[in-house]
Amino acid sequence: MLSVKDRLETIDRRQAAVDHRLTHHLTSQASPVDLGAKSWTDVLSNRLRIGRGQARRRLDEADDLGPRTAMTGQHLQPVLPNVAAAQAAGTIGAEHVRIIRRFFADLPHAVDFETRQACEADLARIASQHTPDALRKAADRLTALVHPDGDFSDVDRARRRHLIIGKQEADGMSKISGLLDPEARATIDAVLAKWASPGMCNPDDDAPCVDGSPSEAHIHNDQRSPAQRNHDALKAMGRSVLASGQLGQHNGLPCTIIVSTTLQELESGCGQAVTATGSLLPIPTVIQLASHAYHY
Repeated sequence: MLSVKDRLETIDRRQAAVDHRLTHHLTSQASPVDLGAKSWTDVLSNRLRIGRGQARRRLDEADDLGPRTAMTGQHLQPVLPNVAAAQAAGTIGAEHVRIIRRFFADLPHAVDFETRQACEADLARIASQHTPDALRKAADRLTALVHPDGDFSDVDRARRRHLIIGKQEADGMSKISGLLDPEARATIDAVLAKWASPGMCNPDDDAPCVDGSPSEAHIHNDQRSPAQRNHDALKAMGRSVLASGQLGQHNGLPCTIIVSTTLQELESGCGQAVTATGSLLPIPTVIQLASHAYHY
């Protein structure tokens, strides 16, 4: 039975290589507009009934592991040729591929092409012989060997910076993730040092302290965790920028929280309103915001 599972695993791994070739043929022979979509992500997501994240991942992996065609029509080998060959042979799986692609995504821009080629060959060989956990350790070790001084350029930091706000969950909460460059980190740290200190910007207070120093009562009554104080400080930062009037207009309307709801929902005090950006706000929150807002 174990040998049968091993054969099935090999076949499953090889299918990814076939998918990369199909993706290359598709994207090189047509445009997403020809298929009634704005992007290839939309094309794959709608036709295959998969999530946009998975569609984007398949396209990105095909760019690295699938065949390529030069502007002159010449056929080129994949960006990661040894990894692509190992995947086509069924010796490495999806987790191996993610680790290797992450290695190159994090590798500093200054590392030369020849060194990158040697790293790609080594990682493909190790992946073909070991588990993803062992590969991950080898990749970390290889990073330390090819870039021991750890100096990263502004190009590296600019390439990796991002901030993602996830979709709203059933309770209206949203997850965030990302990487801040040093300037963004220093800027936010300076604001949080003030507004995320105990007693500051506490929504549980009748009159939250947002200016000056919090009183002893504010500090004593503050039962929030440091993470919750960071959250409330970030919300206060956004509210301060919106209230400053410095943002001007966007699409002909003032840059503010624009909410649409019905009179019935307002009178009942329940339900959800929709903002101009598509976010959902509980009606009690809308009423609270409306108590100190401009009405249009």
